[in-house]
Amino acid sequence: MRLFIVFSVVLLTILTSCGGNKSGQVSEEVPADSANNDSLLLDSLETLAENYPVPKAADELFDDFVFNFVGNRKLQMERIQFPLPCQKNGKTTKLERKDWKVEHFFMHQGYYTLLFDNEQHMEIVKDTSVNHAIVERIHFDTRSVEQYIFYRIRGAWMLTMLRNIPFSKDVNATFLTFYQQFVKDKSFQEKSLAETVKFVGPDPDDDFNMMEGIITPDTWEAFAPELPKKMIYNIIYGKPKREGDSKIFVMRGIANGLEVEMTFKRKKGDWKLVKLTT
Repeated sequence: MRLFIVFSVVLLTILTSCGGNKSGQVSEEVPADSANNDSLLLDSLETLAENYPVPKAADELFDDFVFNFVGNRKLQMERIQFPLPCQKNGKTTKLERKDWKVEHFFMHQGYYTLLFDNEQHMEIVKDTSVNHAIVERIHFDTRSVEQYIFYRIRGAWMLTMLRNIPFSKDVNATFLTFYQQFVKDKSFQEKSLAETVKFVGPDPDDDFNMMEGIITPDTWEAFAPELPKKMIYNIIYGKPKREGDSKIFVMRGIANGLEVEMTFKRKKGDWKLVKLTT
């Protein structure tokens, strides 16, 4: 994680100097004059990464590798198997090296999102035996998922295929459909709360402790986090598993301290929020 830590320091510095998101809230609307700031940020990260030796240990954990992959143009080109197979609508084409555009994934937005089945499943990010991972870019407007499929081959992570699938084919199909309505419809959101929602968050009177409480539907508005509505990312570590009846949605800032965990349980076919951690 060493290079990722350096990324975070540089990212925080640039975001601050460019008047970045100080509140830690999600913003999907990009002002016209922010394009230069985004370009400055990504150029700075690339310059840093390309002049910083990639440690061999970066291939042990996919999280370490992917932050190097998105920030280092040279490394990225070395870690793609060209011609790259691209599957869409049942057809497979091949993408040549000259046609590849550098992929930064979630770096431009300053936060990323993940979906886990439960708290035990969250530990998989630390599992060095994982040799397969899929980065998903999930589009709610088209209800489609772009999948970037990676394998660790002879000790080195490689991008081996691109695939575009509809929601219905994704391992988190029912939850994605639920999430789309949950973030857009306040009435549906309130109906999707458990009778009581456990809350865990920082104690305003003690920076070193957390406080616990209960959120009821009538107090939800005061606690409801701002969530991305148009697109989210996810990383599937290892072999995808069949969708279960619990899901943890994680939203984590790259350098701004943002941290949100929302635990959902499916009861009688309906997803319900049962816990919020900030």
